[in-house]
Amino acid sequence: MFDLDGTLSDTRHRLHYVESSPRDWDAFFRAADDDPPLPAGVALAREWAESCELSYVTGRPERCRRATLRWLGEQGLPTGELWMRGAADRRPARVTKLKLLERLAARRTVAVVVDDDEQVCAAYRRAGFRVVRADWMPPSPTLEQAQEDRGRT
Repeated sequence: MFDLDGTLSDTRHRLHYVESSPRDWDAFFRAADDDPPLPAGVALAREWAESCELSYVTGRPERCRRATLRWLGEQGLPTGELWMRGAADRRPARVTKLKLLERLAARRTVAVVVDDDEQVCAAYRRAGFRVVRADWMPPSPTLEQAQEDRGRT
């Protein structure tokens, strides 16, 4: 299972929408269509796809599904299940993403989970999953705050 923002996609060009008040979450998510791919993440996903069926997990809200699937296809990434945050879900990413992963793991074997957020990775490890920390994009305090405090991405 691969995360999107900060793992497969480079969010840095759209962080300015959420760096100050009021935060413009609609613009932040609309701009995701223009995310450049992160080559290290895309290469790792393709490598894992040679031996596993991929799934994707994201803290993006469900309303972004169509655009997210289009972005994945444009990057040449394999098709796979896309697990997204519900519209009213404002829990921290470490909680929401773990719950999504547990739903998947209830019916399929999860070989590895790849995510950039250290708190999410720690939650996955505590739950017994094999984790690869995506460290190929510099960490963003803005994105980390959005994931943990605001229950957004």
